[in-house]
Amino acid sequence: MKPVKKKKTEEPELEPLCCCEYIDRNGEKNHVAACLCDCQDLDEGCDRWLSCKSVRPETCERITDTISDRLRIPWLRGARKVNISIVPPLVLLPVFLHVASWHFLLGAVVLISLPVLALWYYYLTHRRKEQTLFFLSLGLFSLGYMYYVFLREVVPKGRVGPTQLALLTFGLFLILLALYRAKKDPGYLSNPVGNDKTPSNSQIECPIKKGQEKTKGFPGTDTSGSLNNRTLKDDIKGSSRVGLDSPVKVKEDWCAKCQLVRPARAWHCRICGICVRRMDHHCVCCVGESNHQAFILALLIFLLTSVYGISLTLNTICRDRSLFTALFYCPGVYANYSSALSFTCVWYSVIITAGMAYIFLIQLINISYNVTEREVQQALRQKTGRRLLCGLIVDTGQYNRGFLRNWYQFSTLGTHTAHIPAEDIV
Repeated sequence: MKPVKKKKTEEPELEPLCCCEYIDRNGEKNHVAACLCDCQDLDEGCDRWLSCKSVRPETCERITDTISDRLRIPWLRGARKVNISIVPPLVLLPVFLHVASWHFLLGAVVLISLPVLALWYYYLTHRRKEQTLFFLSLGLFSLGYMYYVFLREVVPKGRVGPTQLALLTFGLFLILLALYRAKKDPGYLSNPVGNDKTPSNSQIECPIKKGQEKTKGFPGTDTSGSLNNRTLKDDIKGSSRVGLDSPVKVKEDWCAKCQLVRPARAWHCRICGICVRRMDHHCVCCVGESNHQAFILALLIFLLTSVYGISLTLNTICRDRSLFTALFYCPGVYANYSSALSFTCVWYSVIITAGMAYIFLIQLINISYNVTEREVQQALRQKTGRRLLCGLIVDTGQYNRGFLRNWYQFSTLGTHTAHIPAEDIV
């Protein structure tokens, strides 16, 4: 008898979503037009606020989650979710700058408050280990809005030539290009255990605590004999090798979160949630071995372009005055709204440029001493580094090979192959 073939149960096909429909966080189909419906948490929060009662923290979190889930824009095959952290800069920055252009005192208050609020939000998100697009949105929108004000308020006055405008536009394009390169892979470390199921010659098998399952070892480890988990970690942490070009011993480190052996100077980024080779710091993106040069280049181009744009604007609205004098003394600048807005944007650009110049200076110093920002902070906490110039320079002495060799090594970052010995990553 021929075996009877069982008919496969056909799963019902889901109906395609229209441009305004989406699947919410509860797994249900929803519509953009219903964004204000079923807001029990928001109603409860408003009732408690109107009755002068404190809103519970869990209610605030549910309100934030609901708003971020329903903030969407119509798109093909379903509405796309918009990250709520990119919205405040788009709304608040033009409002604050226009208010600051009304009067000199308002301008002083607003321009002082903006950096304070940005720093507060920075420390708040870093303390909670949250990923946010706020600073990337603020940076990109600031560039775009300053350029828009320049085209609308400064260029029509007739003192900016086509060559100067083309040069400023080209500088803006180079900034965006360098930022795009800096946002790419900073040098993430992948877990060798999850990438390959068969051990290679440079890998070992070692029983874990249960003694039955086996996990692969790590490149560069001795393959003779079996090691338990604790012995392996202690041996890896305590092992050090002397490279041909390195004057110091470099130790490998074990990351319990990524379950891999980190090469020297690699670190686990708590915001990205993954280990990064030669990690420097995390700002709008994680800066590591592969994108550190692009980050420095973006800072340099930004500083040159910003100073050039500031000088063009001040030469237009404050004629026959030097750049420094016009910045602090420009009579009649608040006589009309156009020049007042341009002058306010100049001071906003000066504040941002000063902050970026400080970061650029610190980066240049760290590169000259061959230290990363993470190593500097760790040395300051452990009081192991040598502090110079009131703490502006921190020399750990571990990887410093001299000024020229340090800069040569920085210029060759990211040119190594995918797998390199730990002692070469310095």
